[in-house]
Amino acid sequence: MKSETITKCLLLFTLLCILFSCKEEELRQPAENDTTVPQLVSNVKVENLSGKARITYKLPNDKNLLYVKAVFTLANGTNFEAKSSFYKDTVVVEGFADTQEHEVKLYSVSRSEVLSEPTIVKVKPLEAPFQKVFKSIRVLDAFGGYNLTATNPTRDNISIIVMRRNAFNEFEVDNFKSIFTRTDAVLSKIRGLSTTKQELAIFVKDKWGNSSDTLYTDINPIFEAKLDPQLFRALVLPGDAPQVTNGAALVYAWDGRLGWPYTSFTHQINGGDVPHMVTFDTGVSAKLSRVWIRPFPEGTRYYYLSTMKRFEIYGSSSPNLNGALDASWILLGSYTVVKPSGLPYGNDNAEDQATAAAGFSWDVDLAAPKVRYLRIRCLENWAGGTAQSINEIEVYGAAQ
Repeated sequence: MKSETITKCLLLFTLLCILFSCKEEELRQPAENDTTVPQLVSNVKVENLSGKARITYKLPNDKNLLYVKAVFTLANGTNFEAKSSFYKDTVVVEGFADTQEHEVKLYSVSRSEVLSEPTIVKVKPLEAPFQKVFKSIRVLDAFGGYNLTATNPTRDNISIIVMRRNAFNEFEVDNFKSIFTRTDAVLSKIRGLSTTKQELAIFVKDKWGNSSDTLYTDINPIFEAKLDPQLFRALVLPGDAPQVTNGAALVYAWDGRLGWPYTSFTHQINGGDVPHMVTFDTGVSAKLSRVWIRPFPEGTRYYYLSTMKRFEIYGSSSPNLNGALDASWILLGSYTVVKPSGLPYGNDNAEDQATAAAGFSWDVDLAAPKVRYLRIRCLENWAGGTAQSINEIEVYGAAQ
């Protein structure tokens, strides 16, 4: 009986909540014949933000109020409205392209869509997000194209419009090279261009139709070629890890042959637990673009044992022969291998195997100078140690 009584009480309470909710909703429904003018909001405050402003206020004690509406005009002449229900005491006005003072009219709106007299508010937005993005744009020549970077700290929806000259020598939008994003760190790597000098025109738009000035810049894509592996030579420096003793050798890393023993494979025990390094001479001084590495598989498992998971590549024109990783070496890049499937250690699916078998291409810092010698330093392999294995390696860039 006690359980039955509790159940009946809960059902009654639920019904009362639903009834109250419906009654409250009915109170806020439009009443077509009520022409009563709603009361004004009061105690208005403004917080100026990037390209927008947050306006807070005290709602009137008016049961006839349905929502508050902000009406304003952007610099391009477009009229906008922003609405906030009677449940909130804040409305955000946005889409401003400049930092000038703008007038905003706040209206209380009744259930019959009757507007109050306006409350005039002055806002002075901070620099708009699209303007910040435009100022941060950098275009750097790259191998076979260019890299475009920019920052978008407020993560607003922006469009970086890239224009190129057409057959009539007129700029037109290139949708394949333009960027549409809301990420905070923008990076666009364009490749496959001819190495002739080209002119770009770049500007930024936001979702309200505001546009920045236009940046005009020339790009000179750098010619890329594979360095001749026949010129490569192993260079064993003090501190470099020894190869395993059952057939592997560093020179096998560029011989074009796959499988055991045609691989570079350092020995964890003799090499110790410090990061394992191998060094070689490419035979030419070159500005490098990328280094391609195919890991050595243990059967069908690539993300296994001594396959490098986290590693660094260094370059030098004249390395210190004492083996020290000192100022004679320049860090060309730090890299992490990611297994596509995310499966646990020791488990590779078909996608994992195909990805690794195709090799990984690691971009070199474009700001790095020409180098001749390379050093690969394994920080962690997939087994958790520091030994490294490389089945094949290829180096790309522009030889000088």
